[in-house]
Amino acid sequence: MPVNAAQKNAIEEVIRALTSATSRRAKRRLADMFLDLVDRDSWPEYYEVIPQPRCINGVKASLAQNKYKDPLDAFQDLQLVFLNALYYNEPGSQISKDASTLKGILENEWKQRPVLPPPPTSAPSSSAQKVHAKKDQQERAAASPAPTAHAQTAAPAQKASFKAPAPSAMNVDPTPQGSSQPTEASVADRPASPEVDVDIGGTPEPEVGGRDSARDGESDEIVRQLEKGLPRWEGFADVGWAEDLGPDRMVNIVAAIAKYRDESGNRLAHPLSLRLVESRAQMRYYKTSQAFDKEMSQLFLKARRWYEIGTEPYGNVLVLQRLYQALTSPNPPQPPYASATKFAALPAGPGTAKPLHASEGDTGVTTYRVSLKDRQLIDEVNFKGWTVRVADWLHLSNPDDPSRPIVGQVFKCFLSQETQRKGQPGVSVCWYYRPEQVCAVAVAPIVLQNLTLPQTFHPASRQFWEKEIFKTSHFADHPVEDIIEKVACQFTARHLRGRPRAPFWYPGWPLYVCDSRYNDRDRVFVKIKNWNSCIPEEVRKKEEFMPIYPFERPVVPRSLPSPFLGGAHKIKAPGGIIDAPEKEKNEGEKVENAAGAAAGAAAGTATRKRPQRKAAAKADADRAAAIAAASSSKTTPVAAPLPLQASTSSYGHVQYAPQAPPQEDRSILAAAGGAAALNNATVEELPPETARLFDRDPETNEVLWFAAPPVDIVHTPPPQHSLKYLAYLAKKRKQTQRQDVMDVDSSAGAPPSKRRKVLPTVTEQLEALLREHGLDKVPQDVS
Repeated sequence: MPVNAAQKNAIEEVIRALTSATSRRAKRRLADMFLDLVDRDSWPEYYEVIPQPRCINGVKASLAQNKYKDPLDAFQDLQLVFLNALYYNEPGSQISKDASTLKGILENEWKQRPVLPPPPTSAPSSSAQKVHAKKDQQERAAASPAPTAHAQTAAPAQKASFKAPAPSAMNVDPTPQGSSQPTEASVADRPASPEVDVDIGGTPEPEVGGRDSARDGESDEIVRQLEKGLPRWEGFADVGWAEDLGPDRMVNIVAAIAKYRDESGNRLAHPLSLRLVESRAQMRYYKTSQAFDKEMSQLFLKARRWYEIGTEPYGNVLVLQRLYQALTSPNPPQPPYASATKFAALPAGPGTAKPLHASEGDTGVTTYRVSLKDRQLIDEVNFKGWTVRVADWLHLSNPDDPSRPIVGQVFKCFLSQETQRKGQPGVSVCWYYRPEQVCAVAVAPIVLQNLTLPQTFHPASRQFWEKEIFKTSHFADHPVEDIIEKVACQFTARHLRGRPRAPFWYPGWPLYVCDSRYNDRDRVFVKIKNWNSCIPEEVRKKEEFMPIYPFERPVVPRSLPSPFLGGAHKIKAPGGIIDAPEKEKNEGEKVENAAGAAAGAAAGTATRKRPQRKAAAKADADRAAAIAAASSSKTTPVAAPLPLQASTSSYGHVQYAPQAPPQEDRSILAAAGGAAALNNATVEELPPETARLFDRDPETNEVLWFAAPPVDIVHTPPPQHSLKYLAYLAKKRKQTQRQDVMDVDSSAGAPPSKRRKVLPTVTEQLEALLREHGLDKVPQDVS
């Protein structure tokens, strides 16, 4: 039965219904991941598993070329598109959910059109489900004695054991339409993750390997293969964006960020490409505050991913982002824009914040437990496209060192009831320290002159995991404007076995590992044995808290030496090396119990007696004197830190801010070998056929070049003229041409008819310019 015109139109309507289906919450098109075939070069294993790959655009092309002789052939190909995704991807993944939804839409839309024959009730014989089930039966029959006829009919067809999660449909990739992209691909030969893998109670998890375990060459490939197939981040959600930003205020905000200079007079905006955003703001391109706010957030995200954490350019980006978030807040600062805390809300960060055992009379920054005073607890807070809930890990603005943002876990979300911030949201977090940012010394009682004061203290033999952080007993309240981004942290036993499932972590997000607590009073590291005491009470023993995608086998992170020792990993920051304290050697269990009790008290489950303040202050003075003596001793190895610049904080402590270390020159000039290598360099202009492929600046008409790849976020297509408007222009053009002909044929004595002047269209103006400059003969691309 060949496909007639009515049936062809009905099938096209079904395809349009599939391609226009959107999700309810994110308003994204569900069919975008199924339009094109998977790239065979990038994902060859997909074509080994799927016998009949299909895509929606392929079905549309075959239908337009009248290749289908039966309408059910078109239905079968459309059905295979979603059956292939359901077979290849792990159940419960986003792409499997989308495939199941579109499969239901296909069947419903097909049945609603009487001109189309009824669809079959079973999957086609060429589907992966039936092909692999038949192979399994044949393999079992070959491996076992021939069963009886009754046994053959009773044996159920088992589904192939191969399952691998693929990038979800949320994976926004700015690949232009028509090009191949990995839409349904994933990792082959990897076991499925168990539904429940959340043993975080009081019983310690089994240790897989210690710090002495070496990371072999195969481990990197195991991690890469796993992360390659994990769901990608869907991008910023439509929550928490700025409101009431007029066009003039948008221009002023971008100008303020572009012109901002730090205390030394250095302009920080060079890592950002603000010219395009500024031009669009001046041309009233942004119709809503959300559109402008989202584009600025994407710009900061791109810069954060390009630079490494701890470098000066990365810190500059975070300072500008914090300034931007302050300018778009309900209470923006007034010019001139300057801040001793790099616009962070707190006066001090890890290493310089007041220790918990400080003397009375000091204004505290951190506390022993989460405070419930003057606040209304809520389930979540929304800010700049992020939805933050209890137990989420965050990057927060660090007033002391913006290049190393504070890592904290959320213990409470609240609305402030204080007079100055009435109704404004915030989060109470537990700080996690970095190896190079562990504990400053309380120096308020001591006047130090010409003394370099270390911040980090640990034995020279101390080894650190790559990207390791340490649980502390510091709790602090941050307004949402301090939030930089969401990150993730795994405890060691989980980190060695796999990666967190979405939405707790996505590839590309910063990921940390925690193995120990850090006691900044005694400067000792204590291995965590009771993970349950380290997380908020609301998520303890809950099955949905951070399950993992498992590795093929345990993968040990790289073990790095102290950041203050020599070698490739040496950093230039305040700190030093000390001998291992006796408490860390002999009283580790005692300190562990005390730290666990402090964490329990913070969550409201235990209490801890505050140490005597006078004795603690005296101990601090003794330790500071010992450090000063150790710094001048020739027998104690202390790393030579950078010069420090002293300043007095708002709460009376002396702060020591390190001067910026020299950074690696990553310019194009340095990559080419320096200025000497460019003596004989020649400068050539881009050919017109190459230059026209790139975007141009709307003011200077110069080709736009960017120093970083684009962020994996779909860009909103520019507005285009509607067909109705284009038809109106064509009709007006024809009327004008008709009037010109009538004037030529009129009598010589008759006055010419009055005609309205019609402006040429943009296309006509462009063609005229091309002819004027001799560019109309440039061959066009054939797509």
